[in-house]
Amino acid sequence: MPQIIPIRDLKNTSEISQKCHATNEPVFITKNGYGDMVIMSMKTYEEQMFMLDVYKKLAEAEKQLSEGKVLDGEASLRSLREKYNV
Repeated sequence: MPQIIPIRDLKNTSEISQKCHATNEPVFITKNGYGDMVIMSMKTYEEQMFMLDVYKKLAEAEKQLSEGKVLDGEASLRSLREKYNV
């Protein structure tokens, strides 16, 4: 469940850091009752960026597949073996 805290609570940085690391989820910061910022641990950020990259590559691959831009697996392996003398 997402943690939501008011901006005035940013004074206690140690506690916020512990929350970010304990839940592995972002902490949402509100200002005057409205969403303002998101804080997360470096680990969570890196995981999110990795998954975003994976989804981006999958979408690109699906697009290529739907456009018929595919290669024959056996022919590709044969070409690689010839190229690298394997």
